[in-house]
Amino acid sequence: MASAYSKDLLLTMYRKMYLLRRFEERAGQQYTLGKIAGFCHLYIGQEAVAVGCNEAIRPDDYMLSAYRDHGQPLARGSDAGMVMAELFGRGSGYSKGKGGSMHIFDIEHHFYGGYGIVGGQIPLAAGMAFASRYRNEDRVTVCFFGDAAANQGSFHETFNMAQKWKLPVIYICENNRYGMGTAIARTSAVPEIHKRASAYGMRGEAVDGMDVLKMYEAVKDAAEYCRAGKGPVLMEANTYRFRGHSMADPANYRTKQEVEDERKNDPIPKLREFAMKQGFNLSDADFEAIEEEEKRAVDAAVKFADESPEPSVDELWRDTIVEEGEQDVRPRERVLGVKVTNWPKYPSGQELKVTWDLEPRAEAEQADKKAGLSR
Repeated sequence: MASAYSKDLLLTMYRKMYLLRRFEERAGQQYTLGKIAGFCHLYIGQEAVAVGCNEAIRPDDYMLSAYRDHGQPLARGSDAGMVMAELFGRGSGYSKGKGGSMHIFDIEHHFYGGYGIVGGQIPLAAGMAFASRYRNEDRVTVCFFGDAAANQGSFHETFNMAQKWKLPVIYICENNRYGMGTAIARTSAVPEIHKRASAYGMRGEAVDGMDVLKMYEAVKDAAEYCRAGKGPVLMEANTYRFRGHSMADPANYRTKQEVEDERKNDPIPKLREFAMKQGFNLSDADFEAIEEEEKRAVDAAVKFADESPEPSVDELWRDTIVEEGEQDVRPRERVLGVKVTNWPKYPSGQELKVTWDLEPRAEAEQADKKAGLSR
């Protein structure tokens, strides 16, 4: 029987997941060497969520994340050396070293952060989805957040608005079971995050976030749903981080046995085993060659970051406001000297208008009658 997935797709997913894993392993190493300062949250174990999602959407769809944000831009195609340089706080980083680990931002690849405030990106994603609908685009916005952010007030306020206006946004809760060091079930009356969508008449579902193909299928279907104008989706990706909440976290709130048991469900070898059974004549050597290529790419990224200069003192007051008529700075042109030809362009909005009723009176009157509130 022919595989439901192409050889190229399976190998691309494997390559990207291995890149994310190796990048984060080296980032952790560089942190312990003092090359990276401040907070540093690793994505090790959760790679299937970002990669499965990215392969299921279009390159021009919007994406935002929380502060565990190294993996998503790499999956989108961001330059690994420039991401590592941003972690190092160097001038050749995407934000000239001013953002650091928690604030990766790559407009070229439609990755809009990296947010340090818990749940801070959730309403922003609704705003981007609103912009898509306002401009009559068929873009989808994907917003990643952690399980603990589901208890923030902005979560509920935004979901009400997103569902009311049928905004094309997929909210992916990466439920790695711990909000910092506290199990989500200890702090939430409804620990199954996806069930909270029902309070707003919104589509909600749980997905195995340790399986890249299940993530791919779920996000692909959700994106079609959003593009069809049916409204937002809340997706709970049940996953697990193999390392602590951050590099400063000894993770003594869970046992070594628990972590070892979860490592048996590692998404990377799982995909490799699946791909080798699909009739593509793939061998261990094929995957080992990919791994060696990505190891060299990450080694080069670390070398690039380490040799990059610190930002000058003059940069302290730059990039604080945008002057009228000021052109965008294109990071890869600035750092690598490459010509970026696919820089995003957006209409001004002056010629556009809302084409749907933001506060539909007829619906409100029908709802009142159904609830027995009207006289």
